Amino acid sequence: MKRQLVCLAALFGAFAVGAGTASAAGDPRWEETGTAYTDTLGGGQGLASRADGSLLYRGLADIPLDLRVKGWNHVGDPDIANGYTFDAYQGPDTATAKMFAVTTPAGKRYEYVHQLNAGEKLNNSFATVSPDGQWLVSGEWGDQNRLQVFPAPVLNPSTPQTGGDLKEAGQITLDKPVRDIQGCDFVTETRLVCASNDATGSLFPQIRPLLQVDLPRKLDGKPVTGAVKSLSALPQRSVCTGTFETEGVDHDVNSGTLRAQVIQPGICALSTTVYSYQQVTD
Repeated sequence: MKRQLVCLAALFGAFAVGAGTASAAGDPRWEETGTAYTDTLGGGQGLASRADGSLLYRGLADIPLDLRVKGWNHVGDPDIANGYTFDAYQGPDTATAKMFAVTTPAGKRYEYVHQLNAGEKLNNSFATVSPDGQWLVSGEWGDQNRLQVFPAPVLNPSTPQTGGDLKEAGQITLDKPVRDIQGCDFVTETRLVCASNDATGSLFPQIRPLLQVDLPRKLDGKPVTGAVKSLSALPQRSVCTGTFETEGVDHDVNSGTLRAQVIQPGICALSTTVYSYQQVTD
């Protein structure tokens, strides 16, 4: 399917722009600036912006056959750094490892397998690379007090250059628990924005919140603590009723655009809405 409007909800895409997200004094806020749509099967798991401003989408239909044969049956929210594409893969419930695939600008793919540590969940929801290209951050499903940090495959010289084993570095310990993080992306060297699919309202007042994680310093492979706060609830707009699902998030460093995906409910689930934001200062 082409990445286009595939649900009647597209007819109603021109809703009024929201009032923006709450922010602390002195912090710019994210103001919603538009909506777009992609087909869920071909792009509903995540997205990443290329240097030329175009978007790379990932969906379950994008998993290469050879990786499916190896048992990698889920792809998460991707990232692009220095022209390299980073994909997060996970296997079945019995999996004892997760995998990050790196595709070079020339189209060559290398596979980096991380054997699960004690207590580590098999989920591999997303991959995001630090602005200096040296560290890859990922996350697990459910209730978590951490984000995982790995040397960025290929780009970090401590990793094998053509695939192989990938060991974890120092983690980001979160000062507040988070739930069901579907994607994160760096906005600055010390700030990430993450999309949560938590619909309970028990951890943060908002439903399916957009979260901000602030670090005291840029990542260096050593343990660090991140300060978490909720920015706003992600929109849940559709002509269909039922359960929405938050998916990937991306920050385009060139345009400053932040994008977040929400799969629509019911029969509109074939369509994923992509909400765009820009930072504004009051």
